[in-house]
This record gives sequence, C-alpha cells and structure tokens, in this order.
Amino acid sequence: MRIVVDTNVLLPSLSPKSAMHWVFAEILAERWILCVTTDILSEYEEVFERRLGVPIAQAMMDLIMTLPNLLLVEKYYFWQAVEQDPDDNKFLDCAVAARAKYLVSDDKHFNPLRKRPLFEVEIVRYDEFKILYKKY
Repeated sequence: MRIVVDTNVLLPSLSPKSAMHWVFAEILAERWILCVTTDILSEYEEVFERRLGVPIAQAMMDLIMTLPNLLLVEKYYFWQAVEQDPDDNKFLDCAVAARAKYLVSDDKHFNPLRKRPLFEVEIVRYDEFKILYKKY
C-alpha cells in the first residue's frame, strides 16, 4: 500500500517514546511504500533539523533515503487544491502522482478536501489512519 505522510505525522512518529511511533515502525518494517518527492524530503530535513538538531536529522534522513520501500515520485502536474496553505500542495500532488491510497496529515488546511475524495486518494488524520490500519 502506498502512503504519503505529512511532516506533522512523521516527525512525532520518529521517537520510540511516542504513541505515534508505530507509524515509523511500520514504515521501517516495509509494511507500506512511503511516497515522497524532493520537496517533501527537503521539508522533512528542514523540520527535523529545526526540531531534532543537525546530527539526528541527518541520521534520520540517511535512514529514510536508504529504505527499500521509499518511492521517489516525479510530479508532472500541480493541482493547487490546498488554497489556505499552498505549501501543503506538495503532499497532495505527490499522493496523486504516486497513486497513493492515503495521505496522512493532521494539517487543518486539508479539511476542505477530506470530505470529497480526490483522485482516489483518501486524506485522513492520524487518528483515522490508526483505525483504518487495523484493516490491514
């Protein structure tokens, strides 16, 4: 199953002490294909550095970049569907281009898009994803 994970879900999932850690653990266990673009990777790195410091951020990025289940996606179209924060469009664009099943994000800017499925991508919050995951 292909998924796109917003930084606001991936960052807290990195810590083994976090209740969200199971997301990162499942990625490491290769249960899902993590879909990213270069701009998503850049955001991950920037936020990791700011929150975790450069050495830990670099170690996490090195780990992510070597995952066999990492899919680097090339976007050919920019949908511009997230009007409140255009920077968030990178996650939706990636999900559409990758034909991901889920875009997992707790960002409120996706709220207007949650009720209507776009391009067969389900935009779900972390808590919804946790419930949905029990199906797999």
